[in-house]
Amino acid sequence: MSVVVRSKPSLRERFVDVRDFSDRITRSLSPEDCMVQSTEDASPIRWHLAHTTWFFETFVLKQDPTYQEFHPEFAYLFNSYYNAVGKQFPRPQRGTISRPGLDGIRDYRAYVDQQMMTRMESAEFLGNHSHTIEVGLNHEQQHQELILTDIKHALSANPMLPIYEDSVFDDRDSASGNWDRFDSGQYEIGHRTSEFCFDNEEPRHTVYLPEFSIAADLVTCGQFINFIEDGGYRRPELWLSLGWNAVNDDDWASPLYWVCQDGQWMQFTLAGLVPVNRDWPVCHVSYFEADAYARWAGCRLPTEFEWEFAGNSAASVEADSSESIENHGQFADRLFRDDLAIHPTRSSSGMAGAVWQWTSSSYQAYPGYRPPDGAIGEYNGKFMCNQYVLRGGSVATSSSHYRNTYRNFFPANARWQFSGLRLAR
Repeated sequence: MSVVVRSKPSLRERFVDVRDFSDRITRSLSPEDCMVQSTEDASPIRWHLAHTTWFFETFVLKQDPTYQEFHPEFAYLFNSYYNAVGKQFPRPQRGTISRPGLDGIRDYRAYVDQQMMTRMESAEFLGNHSHTIEVGLNHEQQHQELILTDIKHALSANPMLPIYEDSVFDDRDSASGNWDRFDSGQYEIGHRTSEFCFDNEEPRHTVYLPEFSIAADLVTCGQFINFIEDGGYRRPELWLSLGWNAVNDDDWASPLYWVCQDGQWMQFTLAGLVPVNRDWPVCHVSYFEADAYARWAGCRLPTEFEWEFAGNSAASVEADSSESIENHGQFADRLFRDDLAIHPTRSSSGMAGAVWQWTSSSYQAYPGYRPPDGAIGEYNGKFMCNQYVLRGGSVATSSSHYRNTYRNFFPANARWQFSGLRLAR
């Protein structure tokens, strides 16, 4: 067995790669595409491009008193939620602002990139700012996922159902129907290496897990169709109270982007409207829908701790048997470098790879957690309320961004992300 170990890129090389990738995934979009804000949950694409640039300007470059900011109003326009930095332009109104235009934002990116690249030639600069730069790169990779989810939502709102990328990536595995069983015991949870992680993945701590089993496969579209056909969206006994309210208030009858045409289920994807393949992992379901499906199936959602322990076990097996060391089969970066479109069509070896997977765990602090000092401490901790944890990454997650301890989080009614589910019992 040959093992391929890739050399770790320098921080400067990673900066170039991540920043270039944002340009790559937005290259085919028009200025009009980049202005649309189709829901309050989403942001215009050009806002994402500007905000990720604002992060480096605000938290790195402005620490140098000699730095000349690009535009004084950008500190207000492109601040997301950092109250310690200053006021923010209201999120629901981001799509109402037509200036700066896309060209102006690209000029802003080029200016900040040049300032960063010049300074990163200095060992002293890197010594002072390397951690913040790493946070900024991972932050931008999060927004790359949001770019894809937000433009998908925007295009879906257009009656013409435009295509973002017309090539289809379809590398799904056959569902095994297997379950993996784990003994009860005390297990260590949380980040455990010297590599980068977000603050919400620490500190590492011990949890007790009763004996449990977790499905080897993600729930598929075909299985979810069975739920629909059995009246799943019409049976209040399957739903949490707030979930049943959402079903009725928002007329949910299927996952987001699904439509039944002449008796056949279709779904809108980044490659346009396509037939639902029953073997695809179901995608764009809320926590409420995932929970209702699990109850209908006589199962439950895993806790995030069960998911992480099972994921660590699956990763160990995968690493032992693989001929190359990759990061859990994430492939958003490979898709675009190969000019292929993103679809949630791969169930992936191990636990990760196709869709973010809802867990039953509320998003809260680990024992002993303390947010970092300063404005950067607003990144994660202040959102630990009314959210649920998702694990596993998705087709929109870059390989260099994901790790098994990653804790994504969204409100229980969120559907526009690449979110699906895996059962436990």
